[in-house]
Amino acid sequence: MTLEVAPISGLPEVGAGDDLAGLIAERCELLCGDVVVIAHKVVSKSEDRTVLLSDVTPSPRARALAEPWGKDPRQVEVVLRESAELLRAERGVLICRTHHGFVCANAGVDASNVGEADRVVLLPVDPDASARRLRAALPSRP
Repeated sequence: MTLEVAPISGLPEVGAGDDLAGLIAERCELLCGDVVVIAHKVVSKSEDRTVLLSDVTPSPRARALAEPWGKDPRQVEVVLRESAELLRAERGVLICRTHHGFVCANAGVDASNVGEADRVVLLPVDPDASARRLRAALPSRP
């Protein structure tokens, strides 16, 4: 058994409503048994799971958590909204249990490489459903 890792090159900047499976299928030929690994950020962007921070009003709790670390309280507010439980806050990182049950930093809220300075990306609403949709839409050959 061998393992080969190959990137999918040439994907454009993905946005809300884009056909992610179609974009992937245009750039690679999948064989039966291939495993496709897709970062949540591109899935979330295609599913319009982003928030414009200028639309967010931070709560007093978000302000209190953000202040010691110089974090944007609006982003902390989004993290709190995406969290079922805040487990720990340390050195500017909020360790949260998401509504999905995942335990991760900042509830998976990500501001890097989003395409807009004032926007953050959230986790997909139902990551398993997203994966099933992509799997069903990606063609494979025997």
